[in-house]
Amino acid sequence: MAATVEIYTWRACPFCIRAKSLLDRKGVAYTEFAIDGDEAARAEMAAKAGGRRSLPQTFINGQPVGGCDDLHALERSGQLDVLLAS
Repeated sequence: MAATVEIYTWRACPFCIRAKSLLDRKGVAYTEFAIDGDEAARAEMAAKAGGRRSLPQTFINGQPVGGCDDLHALERSGQLDVLLAS
């Protein structure tokens, strides 16, 4: 069973584009929430992310894994594949 991946983004955010590119290269299916300027959606995301309001924010199986740098660090350490397989 594939992991459920959600990513909150702004459409023109370079970090968001970079994070989605990593997921795309890995062939990961994800649900994107483009929340450009939507403060209610950003507050909802922050509540799920333990208060983090920066974008992107990525969630795997409902667990916050952080932003672009966090996602790439997980990839470098091999832990991203572990999370995606769970």
